[in-house]
Amino acid sequence: MPVRVGVFGWGIVAPKSPNIDAFKANLASSDSWLTPFDGFGPDNFLVGCPEFQFGDYQDWIRQRFAPRLYQKLKEKMDTPAQYAIGAFIQSLAQNPGMEEVLQRLGSQAHVYVGTGVGAIGTIYDESIKQFFTQRRWNRFWAAPEHNSELRAWLDGGDGSRDKYADAPRCPESVSDPDEAEKACGEWWAYWSWRSPELQQYLRELAEIDSLSIEGDVETGKLNTIREKEKRHGRLRQKWNAPEPPWNVSANVIWNIHNTPASQISILGKINGMAFAPVAACSTFGVALYLAIRAIQNGEAKAVVVGATDPPPHPLLVGAFYNARVISADKSVSIPLTRLQGTHVAGGSVVWIVGDWDYMKAEGFKPLGMEPVSVGVSSDAEHIITPSLEGPRLAMMDALSEAGASEQDVGTWDLHATATPGDYAEVATLKSVVRQPVLVTARKGTFGHGMGAGGGWELTAQYLGYEAGEVFPTPLKPGELNAAIAHLHKDFVFDAACALPGRLAGKLSMGIGGINACVISRPITEADK
Repeated sequence: MPVRVGVFGWGIVAPKSPNIDAFKANLASSDSWLTPFDGFGPDNFLVGCPEFQFGDYQDWIRQRFAPRLYQKLKEKMDTPAQYAIGAFIQSLAQNPGMEEVLQRLGSQAHVYVGTGVGAIGTIYDESIKQFFTQRRWNRFWAAPEHNSELRAWLDGGDGSRDKYADAPRCPESVSDPDEAEKACGEWWAYWSWRSPELQQYLRELAEIDSLSIEGDVETGKLNTIREKEKRHGRLRQKWNAPEPPWNVSANVIWNIHNTPASQISILGKINGMAFAPVAACSTFGVALYLAIRAIQNGEAKAVVVGATDPPPHPLLVGAFYNARVISADKSVSIPLTRLQGTHVAGGSVVWIVGDWDYMKAEGFKPLGMEPVSVGVSSDAEHIITPSLEGPRLAMMDALSEAGASEQDVGTWDLHATATPGDYAEVATLKSVVRQPVLVTARKGTFGHGMGAGGGWELTAQYLGYEAGEVFPTPLKPGELNAAIAHLHKDFVFDAACALPGRLAGKLSMGIGGINACVISRPITEADK
């Protein structure tokens, strides 16, 4: 008999919801949680902007670590890592003693927390900074007073005109402002490469960076770093040079995709495997799939699973817009209605899942529902338009592994992005579950978190079962798209519904054609 897996902790960072309790309270209303973006100046986009204060977790961190750690996390970690840390700390609260058990498990406690787009804010900010730093650097070394080759070229002597016949156009010869700005960049870059003075600067810099560690490794390392920094400053002062373009913040590498999982392992003192599954909109489902496999194979007794995304960013909103999958008319785009696009959202979701019998023996109480199976598949067809067969395979595999038939399913949560794909998804559902099933679609509530969205939807499903009802959605009966209504009519609208006492299904479909379908069953009184 397969090892049973339960959910024993959870935490949320979402629009209008800084924690799991606020998330649950907000689900009782059919109102949307979306707000104006205005990230391009005035614009027409609505987004799901997380409500979050990292300071809420300051005391927890300072009770366990030196005070400087909180400050380092605040200064160096981008929002995906901070959101995930907050959600993880929340997840420890439902079952007191969980923190100690995760530590005691050693290598049998794992962390699988992924991300949709990663630390896009840090990458963007540092890219902009590096661009302008490089531009100032080139301008400095392309100035005649710092470039004897350019001076000779301007004088026209020593055949330098012929030597540099490929020199770009002089910016002063360009009248169009945009073209002049481009010409300046090309001019400065070209001549900085040919500056003998810059080559001399680099030789002196190489001498400084050739300093090696002497004596004790640890103290010698710190002394060498300090000495190099001191000499770097003197060198720049000698040449009156600007900041070099390679002085990029180390936050770029401190915030790669595995950082949220790594920070959770550090803060939770969890010694087992930690990594970041990245599966776009199916990230949470894929993380749960891997966790269930690890527990059932005996590789882990508990796994921290999750997904985390930055707040909506102009790069991401603009990319979604040009992919023609985002709504841009200042109104809430509700799935299953006008099909004109989704809304970008950010935040985090973290669960602690574990071996049912082991966790119960530790005195822990299971939450929500029991995840019975996860089916995963790939469309192998198109990067953004879902196929019919890919999601269907994930759904069929999940039902088969759960030992369930279509008659066992009572509710189903759609991926539904308020695009034409909604129709195809409902058609696919009807090809697998042909009997009546109560269907929900929640991206009109909190938007589309790239990695976290599927986890929010699954948590909403679980919280509903725990509360004894299916929470409302923003969809009103008269708004249902006529073509979709022809396929299926049993949807959860803007009022809560009674729970069908059967299995629940949840499908996520990620960019790249990555699918994850979760089948869950209610927790009985005997299970508790």
